[in-house]
Amino acid sequence: MAITLVTGANRGIGFELSRQLVERGDDVIAVCRRTSEQLDALRARVISGIDVSTPDSVAQLADELGATKIDILINNAGILRRDRIDDIDFDDVADQLLVNAIGPLRVTHALMDNLHDESKVAIVTSRMGSIADNTSGGYYGYRASKAAVNAIGVSLSHDLAPSGIAVALLHPGMVATDMTGGQGVDVQASAAGLIQRIDELSIDNTGGFWHAEGYDLPW
Repeated sequence: MAITLVTGANRGIGFELSRQLVERGDDVIAVCRRTSEQLDALRARVISGIDVSTPDSVAQLADELGATKIDILINNAGILRRDRIDDIDFDDVADQLLVNAIGPLRVTHALMDNLHDESKVAIVTSRMGSIADNTSGGYYGYRASKAAVNAIGVSLSHDLAPSGIAVALLHPGMVATDMTGGQGVDVQASAAGLIQRIDELSIDNTGGFWHAEGYDLPW
């Protein structure tokens, strides 16, 4: 039974990851800013009041975990703000960078003592962070934040490899959640694919950028 921590666990992909992981027998630590009735109903340890963009909040998470060892860390918390060249809110751009890029680095750094050799770190990113795949423009803050977290994830894969910790950058697909206005693929199928990719992650393939369906994505 793996001890698995999921950030952004109260809704969308984060909740579905938590639900499926509990169902298969993992000991899930569900981390979120605000819990929900459905999350509280899971057989998971819920740690609410955690904002991954805030140093004090992430320090609180580390304090609450204490010496708990984590087998799988899933950095899932994220935000999406739509923009285009003639309508950019630079505060929104900064917020997305803070949550989507710096957040996973901040959480992983804070929980280093909770990881062990053979731990896995998964970062839920997006193919919208792929420079090669950008054929439509727009989404300046979101694209930049996901490109940044991809770079962060690759650096983590190099820096954590000597400790036996593998890192994956995972694109869930365009999933039908509140973030996408209910448009996209089924969240259950996406979460199942993400879990399969994490199960296949090892120190031998650390640092890869994969679609939930299993194929490599371009940087």
